Amino acid sequence: MERSTRVSVFESDNPSEIQLIKSKLDDAQITNNVENNYLTFTTTPTATGLKVMVDLNDEKRAFEVIDAYLQQSENQ
Repeated sequence: MERSTRVSVFESDNPSEIQLIKSKLDDAQITNNVENNYLTFTTTPTATGLKVMVDLNDEKRAFEVIDAYLQQSENQ
């Protein structure tokens, strides 16, 4: 079975923001998962970077969903 390429479409150190993006992608029926990366290049060694990952084939659609969410949240 061929393994698909996963790409990061959103990064944040805010778990609630990550959860919101994840649910927006779920609503759009875009398969996604969250990866937890330890950020060693920050001034706060405890900082944790969370990445929302999607299949490469879903990348464009995922960015559209995220962009729509970000524009909506800016206008509130």
